[in-house]
Amino acid sequence: MLIGIVDDKAYLRQSLKEKLASVENDIQVILEANDGTEFMKLMKTASPKPDVVLMDIEMTELNGIETVQRAAPLYPSVKYIMLTVFDDDERIFNAIKAGAHGYLLKEETAQHIIDAIYQVYEDAGAPMSPGIARKAWKWLTGMAEKPVASVVDKTSVFEPLSEREKEILKCSMEGKEYAQIAEHLFLSKHTVRQHMKNIYSKLHVSSKVEALQISLKNKWI
Repeated sequence: MLIGIVDDKAYLRQSLKEKLASVENDIQVILEANDGTEFMKLMKTASPKPDVVLMDIEMTELNGIETVQRAAPLYPSVKYIMLTVFDDDERIFNAIKAGAHGYLLKEETAQHIIDAIYQVYEDAGAPMSPGIARKAWKWLTGMAEKPVASVVDKTSVFEPLSEREKEILKCSMEGKEYAQIAEHLFLSKHTVRQHMKNIYSKLHVSSKVEALQISLKNKWI
């Protein structure tokens, strides 16, 4: 798998590369940038392009959230994981809205970071550190209490989700990863992944955040 790392501190980029190499041999770092501006420049000519980018948030030239906002529509096949020391609400929510596929703290173990990389690469969830997942849940719950016309318009008047699909969404809202959901519900990871695809299809959405927002808004979970 091809990886990009964007961080304004060279020693942190090197440390992260060594961290990943200590656990996984199939991950290759093919692109490094010290800020969002350099990343956008390098991506224009990068061939091949990275599958997953580990993106710092606080950078001098162009921060990580703004970079994802610009890059996501230009390179839709690339997945972004925010890897940062910050876990405050505003950064989390702005990263989610910008299109980040995951949000982890830099203190996470190498194995957890690698597991998250494979999750987003395989469209198998939106990995978050546990504390971040709890904050994201509170944010989504708060959003569900606000009128969002576009959310209601995306669904029909009847409840489209099965009981199993609602169980999986509830687990996902608690920050559980696909493997944890599978273990909790006595299912296979493949079955959980297929249920999530069905949920996206039924609700006409492309992300877990949208699916949760619609379900909470309509009181399906």
